[in-house]
Amino acid sequence: MSSATPPPTPPPTVRPTRRLPLAGALRLGRPSDIWFKPALSVVASVAPPSLLLATLGRLDLAMYTMAGSLCALYAHNRPYAARARVLAGVVLGMLGGLAAALVAASLTGNAVVLVTVGAVLAAAQKALCDATRLGPPGNVVLTFVSSAALFVPQTLGQVPGHLGLAAAAGVWAWLVGMAPALIRPHGPERRATAHALDTAAAYAATGGTGDGHTGARAAAYAAVQSAWQSLLSAGNRPSGARRALERLVVRAEVALAAPADADPARLRAWARALRGTGAVPRTDDPRAGAAELLGVAAERVTGQRTLRAGLTPLAVRTALGCALAGYASLALGIGRPYWALVTAAALYQANLSLTWGRTVQRVVGNLAGVLLFAAVAPVAHLGPLALVLCCLAFSFGAEALISRNYWLGSVCVTPLALLVTEFAGPQRTGDLVTERAVDTLVGAVVGFVAALAVTDRRAGDRVERCLTAVDRAREGAARVLADPQAAPTALETARRDLATALVDLRTTADAAAGEWWQRALPQERVVLAERSGHRTLAATVRRQGLLPDPGTGTDTEDVRP
Repeated sequence: MSSATPPPTPPPTVRPTRRLPLAGALRLGRPSDIWFKPALSVVASVAPPSLLLATLGRLDLAMYTMAGSLCALYAHNRPYAARARVLAGVVLGMLGGLAAALVAASLTGNAVVLVTVGAVLAAAQKALCDATRLGPPGNVVLTFVSSAALFVPQTLGQVPGHLGLAAAAGVWAWLVGMAPALIRPHGPERRATAHALDTAAAYAATGGTGDGHTGARAAAYAAVQSAWQSLLSAGNRPSGARRALERLVVRAEVALAAPADADPARLRAWARALRGTGAVPRTDDPRAGAAELLGVAAERVTGQRTLRAGLTPLAVRTALGCALAGYASLALGIGRPYWALVTAAALYQANLSLTWGRTVQRVVGNLAGVLLFAAVAPVAHLGPLALVLCCLAFSFGAEALISRNYWLGSVCVTPLALLVTEFAGPQRTGDLVTERAVDTLVGAVVGFVAALAVTDRRAGDRVERCLTAVDRAREGAARVLADPQAAPTALETARRDLATALVDLRTTADAAAGEWWQRALPQERVVLAERSGHRTLAATVRRQGLLPDPGTGTDTEDVRP
């Protein structure tokens, strides 16, 4: 048993200059399993208010209803109990940012002041979305709504009515987002559990030592952690279906701890059954009973993990980058500096390497998008109905494509944003194309330079803290293992604490590895901590007697979705 006190840290060194890859950032991936859900939801949310306003001849008000309708893009991976809370929070957050922007626009026409307000709002939205782990599309939609509203002529007397329109559309978006619960109430939990089983099967197929086992193990542990978060956020009164799903996630955890003893075919069969509409597969193992869920009950009481660390550098980067991008756009005489501001806000990811990749994706997608807009503008100018239909088509296309790669979705997002500016009346296509292209380049260059200027010097410190946490969790698990009278609850809780610490270590180490201009990370210590931690996890699994039986059966219990 090693001490929890880390060995002396090597002298700080500066990392060598990074290469800036281009092709990798543009590589297409597989579409999301549920790509059609946000795509259909946003169409169902945007269409009724927009078509109604077009019929009434007040399409100029559609930008306010669009703000509420876009809330339907969020929380599609959340269980419905959690989705109800998250969507309500998104709607309230959207209304708060929109209110601040509309009031600012009504009080001053000074563009510099408005850009500054937009940058502060963007930083706050980025910090809140990351701290609460909101998920896609994150802060970008909220920043787009508030930044665009800053540059719409406004009076204080108009603000309540415009907020009312956004709120009404937000309520409709909430209803659209919750509607699938009537058909498949446990759908999100089933998908999360299926993903955990599939990734566990991929790791088990390596035997824990084969090619790519390290990356497969990290992906599987992250998927298992997400599955637990999904199940635990669904409420404190689990149904029969929920308990069956929990047992399957335990099976995935067991496969990760002892991959050589796991059966990948059986894990995949369970995952396939979960993606259908039939009963939840049962583990068909007498040991997969109430005892192994004691740790689940304990974690349900303690709640979810704390918020993310390292938010300050991201918030500062966002505020500085958005402000400078907006000021640069104003200096160039562009009439819509919020485009540059939103471009900068969309760049900032967990580290500089990811931020560079997003910068490449944003530039390529936006430039292709302005060309697409130029091609469809004559159709959109045929009338209000044609304009709304074009917006709906691009809304669907953006969500259908963005899971393949961000740049591909941006090809549709860009013409959608340009078409929204025409709700108040037709614009000159050439001017819109030129200004959007210039603002994209300005926002990308200035935003990335700001990210380079604001370094995250504490990334290495967070890795050190995670190493200490892993050592302590491993020692705690070892103490429980050494006690022949240890209660099942203590053993299961110790195992889950260690698994969580290992996931946090891998996530933090990956994020820190993508930061530039910092001291060298203790990579060898990270590898050793992970190796010893996973050995301890395997020991706890064997002590609990949770190793799965061989076989590939997928018998089911009478638990309906």
